[in-house]
Amino acid sequence: MSGTSLDGIDAAIIKTDGVGVFELGASLSGTYDAAFRGRLRGCLRRTAADPAVEEELTGRHAEQVSALLAKAGLAPPDIDVIGFHGQTVNHLPEAAATLQLGDGERLARLTGIDVVNDFRSNDMAHGGQGAPFAPLYHWALARGLEKPLAVLNLGGVANVTWIGEGEPEAPGTLLAFDTGPANALLDDWVAARRGAAMDEDGRLAASGTVNRDVLAELMDRPYFGLAPPKSLDRLDFSAGPAERLGDADGAATLSAFTAASVAAAAPHLPGTPRRWLVTGGGRRNPVLMAELADALGTAIEPVEAAGWDGDMLEAQAFAYLAVRSLRGLPLSVPGTTGVSSPAPGGVHHRAGAAA
Repeated sequence: MSGTSLDGIDAAIIKTDGVGVFELGASLSGTYDAAFRGRLRGCLRRTAADPAVEEELTGRHAEQVSALLAKAGLAPPDIDVIGFHGQTVNHLPEAAATLQLGDGERLARLTGIDVVNDFRSNDMAHGGQGAPFAPLYHWALARGLEKPLAVLNLGGVANVTWIGEGEPEAPGTLLAFDTGPANALLDDWVAARRGAAMDEDGRLAASGTVNRDVLAELMDRPYFGLAPPKSLDRLDFSAGPAERLGDADGAATLSAFTAASVAAAAPHLPGTPRRWLVTGGGRRNPVLMAELADALGTAIEPVEAAGWDGDMLEAQAFAYLAVRSLRGLPLSVPGTTGVSSPAPGGVHHRAGAAA
């Protein structure tokens, strides 16, 4: 998985039948160098893939697979399928368009393992938003937990999954949607103002003060009042109103913006969650977590409190979805993306056929 933060590749091994999750295996994170991250950033909002960047990205994923297999003491024949999400560079649900860089056939050839990619296209072809796509995996992990439950992912963009009792295809079991920005605006702010990749441990934000007038400007967007289903592109929000602030006050205000946008999402949920579990890189930011708890008026916990791995949840999710794809099971349902009916998806590339 390479997410909207554009920071690297997470790879994880799981054992699943596409319904239950039986074992969580080895995992590995790799970081993009600044030059490649810049090349990826140059692809944002493009409507067609840059062949050179796509080839390089696919090769980097193949290297990550090889490194993970070596770490786990496994060989390609030990793996049934790779779920290859690719790098999202454009997502325009209103135009039924989404673009993820990554060549599934090439990855199958390079690794000698079957690959499933292109998870989102069939959903969008049937009226869905094409995002978010991890909710069915959240449901699988949460099968033994008390409901209703909310899983909040703080990646580049934030999204929430509300989970009730029942099977994922049943109406009323799942509701999921993008809530607003998570780390993307803050990361970009710190990169522009301080030349750093992120506000590590929220230290810059902690030294500043939230500007309530600027926060009100940031929150003055129709998106927050729209009923789900709804989803976002990384560039749908701008830090523009914060530009008049100093470095620390801007960081504090953008952190508060993420929290306020999640709080604005809460009234759209079918019921009050008994528990909020937080995944994604943002859960490591204590300032952001404190802002969220304050804005929601309730306790929040990192997903590790439930025994999950918040660093690898999305990578695991697309492994899970790859198996569901091979079995013809739905990858999305009306409550997660707004698709007209539970929708299968994905494109299967056979390693033998690609050789």
